[in-house]
Amino acid sequence: MELIFGAEMLDRPSAQPASVTPLLDEAYDLLLHIDHVLIAVADLETAARDFEAAYGLASLEGGRHPGWGTANRIVPLGESYLELVAVVDAADAAGNDFGRWVAAADAEAGYPILGWVVRTQELDQVARRLGLRIDPGSRVTPSGDVLQWRSAGLDEPDDGPSLPFFIEWSSGSAFPGHADVAHPAGSAALTRLDLTGNVTRLAEWLGPHDLPITVQAGTPSLQRLVITTASGEVVVGV
Repeated sequence: MELIFGAEMLDRPSAQPASVTPLLDEAYDLLLHIDHVLIAVADLETAARDFEAAYGLASLEGGRHPGWGTANRIVPLGESYLELVAVVDAADAAGNDFGRWVAAADAEAGYPILGWVVRTQELDQVARRLGLRIDPGSRVTPSGDVLQWRSAGLDEPDDGPSLPFFIEWSSGSAFPGHADVAHPAGSAALTRLDLTGNVTRLAEWLGPHDLPITVQAGTPSLQRLVITTASGEVVVGV
């Protein structure tokens, strides 16, 4: 079974299983966007050079996540972004869900797509519907600005990487995807995410939406992401 959402779904009216019923009203899908995709790396500076050489995508220093033992670099893509993330303090990382998640990735074997994050303006509603805990997060940018957000679903590891967690950015926090960057490949935007997993479970988890994803039944995994640039299409993953 395969589900295709986003623009491609216009030609696939029967893609959603009949057993999955909308859990919220039709306006809900307008509030869901792919916020970012996480890619585990062993060394941030090396990963930055590799992504620019291989894909023509430049990155910016992000910052450290206080108390999480991780740090990141950001690849801005307009309304979404890639987060290159690495463990920088193993002891701190061992003490929280996010740090343990990043530490468990086999970043030495390449650049695995670790997970994906869906942005909403109604995180409280999403958390109530799914019975999720909401946790605060923050990091300080190199310029000294503090970015703050709330997230839900990060502590749900049993369904594997095909299930995203949810994020809501605090008012006044600059969205990382909008950061000014000059990609060698030119303007760039994330246009598709391909994954495998439990199709029905994912549909129930997300509720009605129009996210640019394809889903095939199988072992939960994030197969590839497609980025459209001024120089052509870039595929990250298998």
